[in-house]
Amino acid sequence: MENSEVNSVDLHGDEEIIEVIDLNETEPTPDDLAEDIEDVDFTEGDEGWETEDEGGEEMEEADKDDSDLTFSKHTGSVFCVNLDPSTNSLAVTGGEDDRSFVWRVSDGEVLFECTGHKDSVTSASFSHDSALVATGDMSGLIKVWKVETKEEVWSFEVGDLEWMEWHPCAHVLLAGTADGNVWMWKIPSGECKTFQGPGCQATTGKILPDGKRAVVGYEDGIIRLWDLKQGNTSHVLKGPDGHQGPVTCVACSKDGGLILTGSIDCRAKLISTATGKVVGVFSTEGRKPKVLMEEESETNSIESVGFCNVLPLVAVAYLDGTLAIYDLSTQSLRHKCPHEAGIVHLQWEDSSPLLYTCSLDGAVRIWDARSGQMVTQYRGHMAEILDFTLNREASVAVTASGDHKAKVFCLQRPDR
Repeated sequence: MENSEVNSVDLHGDEEIIEVIDLNETEPTPDDLAEDIEDVDFTEGDEGWETEDEGGEEMEEADKDDSDLTFSKHTGSVFCVNLDPSTNSLAVTGGEDDRSFVWRVSDGEVLFECTGHKDSVTSASFSHDSALVATGDMSGLIKVWKVETKEEVWSFEVGDLEWMEWHPCAHVLLAGTADGNVWMWKIPSGECKTFQGPGCQATTGKILPDGKRAVVGYEDGIIRLWDLKQGNTSHVLKGPDGHQGPVTCVACSKDGGLILTGSIDCRAKLISTATGKVVGVFSTEGRKPKVLMEEESETNSIESVGFCNVLPLVAVAYLDGTLAIYDLSTQSLRHKCPHEAGIVHLQWEDSSPLLYTCSLDGAVRIWDARSGQMVTQYRGHMAEILDFTLNREASVAVTASGDHKAKVFCLQRPDR
């Protein structure tokens, strides 16, 4: 779970502080990230990606590789990556090839393969203490492995899997499915609780830092705050309080007092978990990324959101290539940081106002939220980056890409 923190925000009642920044003239057409990724034409073949001297002139800096290690065991797109939280020395990746590997970040050595999946592995992550690793595929087959013994200790099959997350301080696993249900298991006993859905996809979810509640977003735009112990909802946001399209992402402040949700409707909503009230709505005008111009697509959506740990700021990443940084105190747009292609994921550093993004053009970029300026960028992938993660010190980033590779980038620089 992300470590995010926000300074105290003076909220003088819901009405006064809400400032809606809405420059969009037209509503975007709902569409998913996968379809936009398919619009990007990348040449197949592993050999070309391994050769540093080759690479088409049509792709700027295509032969540049800033990575320190390339993990090449996957034979399809790599969809997800996660670092073990205890030591940050192990990574787990899952991919289109129905395979998942636990491997060492230092040398790429495979510790073990998480075998037995029958569809693309779209979720893979370590438990809070790094003792267990969970892998889940699109068909809904979830497996849990004990890292020390490299053995499978539990498995279960649900409906089509949308997302999966470990509890922040217990061996408890939460997962959302296409039928709208949210499942919670104690591992490895398998003791189970189900939170009944509305019949549409539970598209995204996150356990709050207190470990007692979870926020879940649904395909119909409704947001529900669940009490994990009681099994009921404490707050439901729908209609004008909810989203007008599928909820795509959610983040929460470290103290759990605020959550931020993003949607295909291109709105980000700031919500108080104590009252269940919307206390801010963020929106910004979009622009069409070059990577989508051939199709003349107007599709846009919010793909990732996050709270800054050290300043009262939030970040919102759009599929049209816009990174928007907002000031929580004034609810105003502080910076717009343009990308040449859609942004897939963002992550703040734990202890600084630096912000990382990965995008469909295959680059990882670092931004200073104070100035809105790009600090540096790292290249090496020959296709879109689909996921990435940082270690605690923000000295290493591990990426997962459509070029069938995962890469390790060492981020330490003399000026940091």
